[in-house]
Amino acid sequence: MLTMGIDIGSRSAQCVIFEDGQLLTYGNIETGPESAKTAYAAVDAAVHRRCELWGENRMQMPDVKTDHLRIEDMDSIVSTGYGRVVVPFAHASVTEISCHGRGAHWLVPGVSTVLDMGGQDCKAIRVNERGGVTDFVINDKCAAGTGRFLEIIADALNVPLFEIGELSLESTKDISFSAVCTVFVKSEAVALMKQGVSKPDILAGLHGAITKRVVTLLKRVGIEEKFVITGGIGKNVGVVAKIGEQLGGIEITIPAEPQIAGAVGAALFASDRIKKKPAITTL
Repeated sequence: MLTMGIDIGSRSAQCVIFEDGQLLTYGNIETGPESAKTAYAAVDAAVHRRCELWGENRMQMPDVKTDHLRIEDMDSIVSTGYGRVVVPFAHASVTEISCHGRGAHWLVPGVSTVLDMGGQDCKAIRVNERGGVTDFVINDKCAAGTGRFLEIIADALNVPLFEIGELSLESTKDISFSAVCTVFVKSEAVALMKQGVSKPDILAGLHGAITKRVVTLLKRVGIEEKFVITGGIGKNVGVVAKIGEQLGGIEITIPAEPQIAGAVGAALFASDRIKKKPAITTL
């Protein structure tokens, strides 16, 4: 049985294919201007095992060829994410809240709290022992705490996005920002750089500022073991370190491939459609 989950996010898109409940292959690409075309491109990336963002594939996959697989071979396909309703070949769609909860539970069994830091929003999610969502809070009113925020800052400082996390760990001086609004923070960061403040110090200060907002969301749903971060920012070691500092003794788990959590959840819901299992609560 082949099932596919496809997550069309605002900044990136992922596709995973499961065979009989086990991960067979996945791909990760940048979201293009047309969600439908992005969906087909994500499938192509999955069957050819390409990850065009954040380097090579990080999760081990079966040593079998997958480049012969086609959409028509799938027994069930579920879409999720920002562009889920326009995936032309999906049999059903499920919200990203439910898919990230379910996917995080598959990637890290026993998870209780999930933080998904996506391209345009940030979600704190509580899940039960089956990966079903019991509570969530979402920040979609402001770019702070999202991938887009960090993209803007990385561009302003002329640092590749994928390097800002490691670079921030080189900071030797605490820098505070008076606001977290993207427009004001960008101006303040550029001004500090002109004053001779180092890029690592500026980035560490920015990571600390957005982390405070993220932790506020987490506290609203309750932070319990196991705590997992999904989404692209889960690969930013600087942000993860700041969250760890502000949470004290709570251990943070990062899945081997945090960006595919939503697509994994979608593939699991696709499997449920075939088996006609009792539905895990979706939101």
